[in-house]
Amino acid sequence: MDSRAGTNRSSVGELRKLIAMREQRKLSGFNRFILWLNYLVIVALLISILAKYISPILFWFPAFFGLAFPFLFIFNCLFIVYWLAQFKRAVIYGAILFVLSLPTALRYVQFSVNAKKSERKVLKVTSYNSMLFDLYNWSKNKESRSKILSGLSEINPDILCLQEFYTSEEKGDYNNIDTIKRILKTNYFHCEYTITLRDLDHWGVATFSKYPIINQGKILFNTRSNNICIFSDIVIKNDTIRVYNVHLQSVSFSKRDNKFLEDVISEKDAANEMENSKSILRRLKLAFVKRTQQVEMIVAHLQTCPYKIIMCGDFNETAASYSYQKLARNLEDAFIEKGMGFGRTYAGKWPKFRIDYILHDKTLHCSDYRRNEETYTDHYPITAYFDNINWSK
Repeated sequence: MDSRAGTNRSSVGELRKLIAMREQRKLSGFNRFILWLNYLVIVALLISILAKYISPILFWFPAFFGLAFPFLFIFNCLFIVYWLAQFKRAVIYGAILFVLSLPTALRYVQFSVNAKKSERKVLKVTSYNSMLFDLYNWSKNKESRSKILSGLSEINPDILCLQEFYTSEEKGDYNNIDTIKRILKTNYFHCEYTITLRDLDHWGVATFSKYPIINQGKILFNTRSNNICIFSDIVIKNDTIRVYNVHLQSVSFSKRDNKFLEDVISEKDAANEMENSKSILRRLKLAFVKRTQQVEMIVAHLQTCPYKIIMCGDFNETAASYSYQKLARNLEDAFIEKGMGFGRTYAGKWPKFRIDYILHDKTLHCSDYRRNEETYTDHYPITAYFDNINWSK
């Protein structure tokens, strides 16, 4: 009897200790509120990860979460630090999502060591949204065109892909085809236009090359905007490479939308918040769907390509998007291979992410990737270097 009583007293003691430990683990009212916020962020982050696999044509809602991926990832990291500091089990949920989201996060930022200069001859490919060479003086700088051209001259690429390209057939400063051919010594070029006025002024995209272009074509998106995809087959000694120059659907915010976004970013009072927010969401939704349609056309064309591929362009999409996922599925991303730091390519106020890309065939080796630190448009020029071209003839 005594031994049984002792055992029972011991069991009761252990039970009391367990209850006491559980009481200590209970969350305060404030922490319970934080935990629910954490749950919301986890769910939103999970949707943003899945967004790149869901076509906005079928279901557009997740695309908004994909756009917000960097912020959701950072919030999740902050929650992890918060729970770690308190030794709370809630850290497990955030840690799981951190692991799941890390591959997508590495599309935004790279920590690779700067590439060593290749000892082999390289092919230098540059992509740049030239913003019409500041035709309408958006930058309020009369020297912007000459500085844009000077910057391109310093890069001196072998192949240059320009989006939002403008040229005039009239003699003068704005015959940009002749100007670029002269300063870069790119004797070969391929231009396609989405808008032509007076039979002399042209808006579109252009690819310039120091090597012969033996074939060229375009993929029309059936849109009135300045968006198009062109392809140029370029012979480089003993290699033939097809270069795609892409400008996907822009969001086309109105002046009112941009003013509202500027006020929100600068924390000013924004009038008619609900009305302006709805307008922005409608434009984003329409752009998500249109870009998806355009991407489907490009992907179908890629499947017919008999050559190695380099794809340059302004995708107007982040690296967490469905459009990027589709285009990059069978290609390598030069930034992910050889980029360094936060890969922002848009120089405007929003979105401050990477929306310009150089993708390439897996058989090509990218030895370096650089982003110019200075620009006179709303995009930064990006350049990739390829060192395994068959230069022998």
